[in-house]
Amino acid sequence: MKMNEGVEWALHSCVNLCWIPGETVTAKRLAAFYNLPTAYLNKQLQALARAGIMSSTSGPKGGFQLARQPENITLLDVVVAIDGAEDAFRCTEILKDGPGADPTADYRKTCLVASSMRRAELVYRRELAARTIADIVAEVEQTFPQTPENTRTWFANLKS
Repeated sequence: MKMNEGVEWALHSCVNLCWIPGETVTAKRLAAFYNLPTAYLNKQLQALARAGIMSSTSGPKGGFQLARQPENITLLDVVVAIDGAEDAFRCTEILKDGPGADPTADYRKTCLVASSMRRAELVYRRELAARTIADIVAEVEQTFPQTPENTRTWFANLKS
């Protein structure tokens, strides 16, 4: 399974916004933090805004901020906002074209490959749903205690 790189960018943007609460930050400033292409990051941030994860404000003082508390934003919320809700594995019932196939069978339900992939995806989604942005923030603060202040300082000193 390959996730869109925008998922990584969106997750990091959510985490960074936790350390500058109440402030709106432009896509340009968020992109500059990791030297990302502004237009592409902006698309990811807009997707988060459409999903209700971020709010977007227009104008000279505009930008993005979290629309929900970090403990109410799961990693799955961000993944779905960026990559969509569609299952990673989609059974196309190729068994119907194999030798000895039963044309009346619903192989999406009886195929052992499809059911194994479905179980694996459920485990993956449960794990993402069980972790929040707040969990990541807490782990970063524990492992790298200087990161929140360094992040605030970086954004405070960035021009425009």
